[in-house]
Formats: sequence, C-alpha cells, structure tokens
Amino acid sequence: MSTVSRQTVEAVLRQYTDPHLNQDPVSAGCVREIAIDGDRVRVRLELGYAADLFKAGWAQMLGMALENLEGVKSATVEIQSVIAPHKAQTQVPALANVKNVIAVASGKGGVGKSTTAANLALALAREGARVGILDADIYGPSQGIMFGIPAGTRPQVKDQKFFLPIRAHGVEVMSMAFLTDDNTPMVWRGPMVSGALIQLVTQTAWGDLDYLIVDMPPGTGDIQLTLAQKVPVAGAVIVTTPQDLALLDAKKGVEMFRKVNIPVLGVVENMAVHICSNCGHAEHLFGEGGGEKLATEFGVELLASMPLSMMIRQQADGGTPTVMAEPECQISMVYQELARLVGARLVLQEAAAVAMPSIQVSDD
Repeated sequence: MSTVSRQTVEAVLRQYTDPHLNQDPVSAGCVREIAIDGDRVRVRLELGYAADLFKAGWAQMLGMALENLEGVKSATVEIQSVIAPHKAQTQVPALANVKNVIAVASGKGGVGKSTTAANLALALAREGARVGILDADIYGPSQGIMFGIPAGTRPQVKDQKFFLPIRAHGVEVMSMAFLTDDNTPMVWRGPMVSGALIQLVTQTAWGDLDYLIVDMPPGTGDIQLTLAQKVPVAGAVIVTTPQDLALLDAKKGVEMFRKVNIPVLGVVENMAVHICSNCGHAEHLFGEGGGEKLATEFGVELLASMPLSMMIRQQADGGTPTVMAEPECQISMVYQELARLVGARLVLQEAAAVAMPSIQVSDD
C-alpha cells in the first residue's frame, strides 16, 4: 500500500495549471495547507484574485485528481480568494479603504471603454469582490446612465466633507454627473478638470473596496497625468477596436502608462466581429486581429475580444449592463473571464512593480 505524502500531493497539483495565473497552484504560491490523515487528504488554496464563479469547478477538478492518487480514498480541496493591495507608484499614498485602483482607458472615444468599465466592475462584483467605479470622464460622464441611476440623483454628504457613493447593482458609483445638471456642459480648462478629479477620488467615502475601477476619459492629457501623479493606480486596461485609427491611438495610451510606470494589464478589443441576427453571417466591420497585433507589439495580453452586439449597447443604455441583465449568456461569460484575468494580472505584476519617477510639466 502506497503512503501518501506532501510531496506526492504537490506532484499531482503541479500537473494542473490555473488558467488565470498560467501556473500550477504550487508554483503560484497558492497552497496554504496540505493535511493528510491516513487515506484522506485536505488541501487549502488561496487565490489572490476574485474568482467565485471559478473556484468550485477548480476545486472539484483538483479533488478528483487527488482521489486518483494511489492510497487516497477521499480528497477535499478548499479554495479561498484573499485580495491584497497592489500599488505601482510607491511614493503615492494609498486611498483610504481602497486596495486596488484599476484604470480603464482608451486612446480615442467611441471604442466602448465606458461599457467595458461598467461590465468589468459588475463582473468583479459577481466574482465576490467589493467594487467601486469612478467616472473620471469629467466632460462626458456616462456611468450614472449605465448603472440605471435616475437623473438628478445627488450623493449624500458625510461630516460636511465626504461624498457617499451611490450604490447600484452591488457596486459603489461616483460621477461628476451626480454633482452637476445633465444639460450643463463642463466648460473647464485642464487645471479645473484635474482638481475636480482629485476631489472626486479623495473626497468620496468609499467602502472597504477590493477594486476601484476608474473609467478614464479618452486620450493622454491632463486627467491621465493627474491620475498617474496623485492616485496609486495598480494597473491599466486599454480598450480599442480593430480599426487602424483606434489602434494608433491605443498605442499612445499603452506608451503613456508605461512612461509613468503604471503596468498595462492587457488589452480589450471591442467590436471585433459582427454576427448578423438574421442569417448568422460573421463580418469584421472594423478590421480583424487588431487587438492581438497591439498586444503582441507591446508584449501585453489580449484579455478579451468582444463582438459588435446590439444587446451590449441596449442593455448599457437601459441601465442594466449585460453582466447583470443576462449573467449566464456567452458575452457575460467573456466579461467574467476578463474580470478574473484582470485580478490575476495584478497578482503577477506585483513582483514587477517599481517606483514611479516624478512627472514635471513645464509651460515651455
């Protein structure tokens, strides 16, 4: 009769790769406990990213593998997600009650950045994380509409100093739209916009958040630089379409974040393919493979490729983004995979985090 040991259990675990960390649980440092009691084995794993919709299947697969080990009659695998804070800029103070800040950005408008940010936030919440979203697009805020928050809603004020974020679909939401009239354009110069952003970030009484998603305005201007200087951004997600013009601007976005030492976690390609609702014909209206080319060129990962879908647009405009409206549909499953990958990339970026150089902007 074979004797079960920690080494044999680890050898089995090493045969299975976590698809989000691209490592086996042992090499990834996820193993917290291996308990052996005769022919019974209990393994406890700890993931550094939110994965409620993944854990059960992963645990079952590993448990079945361990039960195939000679000398093991029963095996139990327990998996827990423990999300730690990750910060790229060591000299930027942490935000109160916020572990990780993730910027969702694009080089140009109209590529579905805000829709991606909203569904990413909701997908992270479905994975068990505590999530907030900050609408940093001061000129064109849209998260209030996407989260179904009625026009004219105003945040409550705490201690005459802090705004209380508005909770919708299980996510804390803060936007300039909550502080202004919907029909009033924000005719502000750069310094005023930057000041407004810092106030929104620092004077919002966020709850204990695992992730704060920041929906950035398009481009590489004042708000992006202010965010890099003042907010401890752990990583950025770049959103683009396959179109050559969008890719050109997306490249500038990747380079901008790299210059300020904010890790680019990956690229999301929107409007990758259109499938006719009548005949099922697939057509690449904006080009093909652009997101993958961008990811390859800059050595980052293509995290998701989303179709050009009327459903995504209608549900976002209706105040219930796809992840909430149809959580079991194929598109929602892609968003859930995106959420897990983003969390896992933060874990993998931790070792690569370096101090950010100070940014000086002159009037020359």
